[in-house]
Amino acid sequence: MSALIESLAQHHLVRYPTEAAAILDVRSEAEAAATLSPLAPAARVEVLRAMSSVQAAAALAAFEPALAGETLLAADPVLAARWLGLLVAEERARLQASLPAAPARAIAEALDYPQGRAGALMDAGVLAVGQDTRVESVLAGLRRMQDRRVTDVMVCDDAQHLVGSVPLQALLGAAPDASLRGLVRETAVVTPMTTRDEVVELLERDRLPSLPVVDLDRRLLGVIRYDALVQAAQAEAAGDLSKMVGAGAEERALSSPLLTVRSRLPWLLINLMTAFTAASVVGLFDATIAQFTALAVLMPVVAGQSGNTGAQALAVTCRGLSLRELRTSQWWPLVRKETLAAAINGLVIAAVTAAGVAVWSGSAGLCAVIAASMVVSMMLAAFAGALIPILLTASGRDPATASSIVLTTVTDIMGFFSFLGLATLLKAWLV
Repeated sequence: MSALIESLAQHHLVRYPTEAAAILDVRSEAEAAATLSPLAPAARVEVLRAMSSVQAAAALAAFEPALAGETLLAADPVLAARWLGLLVAEERARLQASLPAAPARAIAEALDYPQGRAGALMDAGVLAVGQDTRVESVLAGLRRMQDRRVTDVMVCDDAQHLVGSVPLQALLGAAPDASLRGLVRETAVVTPMTTRDEVVELLERDRLPSLPVVDLDRRLLGVIRYDALVQAAQAEAAGDLSKMVGAGAEERALSSPLLTVRSRLPWLLINLMTAFTAASVVGLFDATIAQFTALAVLMPVVAGQSGNTGAQALAVTCRGLSLRELRTSQWWPLVRKETLAAAINGLVIAAVTAAGVAVWSGSAGLCAVIAASMVVSMMLAAFAGALIPILLTASGRDPATASSIVLTTVTDIMGFFSFLGLATLLKAWLV
């Protein structure tokens, strides 16, 4: 009789994997493993697929190594990777070691995506359950995920196609014997190759705590959690900060001297060439400088103020582009705003500078020249600081890449040219 009952039980598991999964979800992983062990690998996968992903991963770890290996080989590499992602490192390594080299590599590559894409940000260890799963079963699975932050539960159909999600708050307020079918809400999704900028925009627009990642057939691959995205954004911002001044994004505070030299030297050489360009502008007015030596003293003042103004516009523009607050098509409102703000600031700075020069030199002509050049150079610097990253982005280049070096060259040239050019035109007033 016992053999007949065992045969009927196995028949039930094979014919009705979803119903069997609902029962096994509330059992211990040892019971689930013992119940599924007699099944063929493909039938085992069907029941595990219908179970809560957390319980399925726990049952997989409770199998004998040979059975676990057979099950992983029979499963889709993405599904197998999701189960393994829910296990602790030791268990994951043990199960991966039971696989031949080629399948183990296929499972590892299933979630290997380029940096800056949604696939590289996602967590494969996501709690995914069926639509008919009971609330008490889901809560039991959540209790097994004490080391993971879960804000919502992903709900899939029998083919692992994403149906929607259930917020944790709705789950806690539901009756224990209720199914998830009536709690499911539609949710936005992304593919593994969606860019990080698009993910940020989607999370900010819809105020989502997490974002599911699906393949082209809408099969669930993983989930991007907001805290992981914040960490990635912080790392990217640190890299952008380094690149803006010509340091390598891969350079760290205690990197080797050779790495530091290799990442910085090319940009220093470029900066040297641009510095000679700025110096050549000064050389055009050597006769004026020789006649009025006070100009040489005041040149750094004009260049410094225009450089700071341009850097402020550059920082605001780069931040707007990175956070997708700004599109390249919106370049004119941005440039107009920055130029107008620089004009107002320039008038104030020019008045203060002219007052100081009047006390120092007593020359009304010199006061007029430096005041006029201060306003002009600051407006041009703001214009350039806003436009340079826009142009780089429109041409498909990274706006953070050494943009401050380009800006410094532009502001130096414009500052020197406006100051010394006006001094040459109005040199009759400089006496």
